[in-house]
Amino acid sequence: MVLQVRLFAVLREQAGRDRLEVELAEGATVADALRALGEESEPLGAALEAMPVVMAVNRAYVSEGAILSAGDELALIPPVSGGAGPSREDAGEELPRPHVRVTAELLSAERLNQLVATNHTGAIVTFQGTTRDVDRLDYEAYQPMAEEKIAAILADVLDRHEIEGAAAEHRTGPVPRGEPSVVVAIAAAHRGPAFAAAREAIDRIKAEAPIWKREVEGGEARWVEGDSPRPERG
Repeated sequence: MVLQVRLFAVLREQAGRDRLEVELAEGATVADALRALGEESEPLGAALEAMPVVMAVNRAYVSEGAILSAGDELALIPPVSGGAGPSREDAGEELPRPHVRVTAELLSAERLNQLVATNHTGAIVTFQGTTRDVDRLDYEAYQPMAEEKIAAILADVLDRHEIEGAAAEHRTGPVPRGEPSVVVAIAAAHRGPAFAAAREAIDRIKAEAPIWKREVEGGEARWVEGDSPRPERG
């Protein structure tokens, strides 16, 4: 079977393209795909040896032992740039739907605050991550998977904290110094749950969403190192 593998950030630059094809036998695993990718492109092979990577199959992080099938959507994920009690659903409470967007457009904290506010809102905590110290940050994302991951994070935060609404947006492309690259807004009846949920949401977005950033200062650019997400299944 022939599978296409999407590449991002430093891996895309090393391979000189944004996707590669690998031919694998039926029943092949992610480990087999990684070996084939290293043989397909010498620069990519060197990059795979130098850094930890995770394969996403059908937009879920998987282990190297996961078995692949024809038609799978594969993406090779380099380290992303970062820096529970009873379920409210089990109790019969309808949870608000979180707002998520990964976009090249300018972000507005005020607009997200309006999206999460309800008649019961007594506190809104908004986090904005802004570009600092360098001329700009260039962001690259596996957009469909990033939006799904952020939505799942916010849904989990809504489930486990007593909050009324959650929204998050993340930029792609160039973000000049002083502009926000990510905004998270959390609404709750009380400030304690709002602060806790906002902190958890942004920490998990940075750790789990397939988004990468490159610092640009003068004529130099470098990808910011991060951590590899944990596989979600075998």
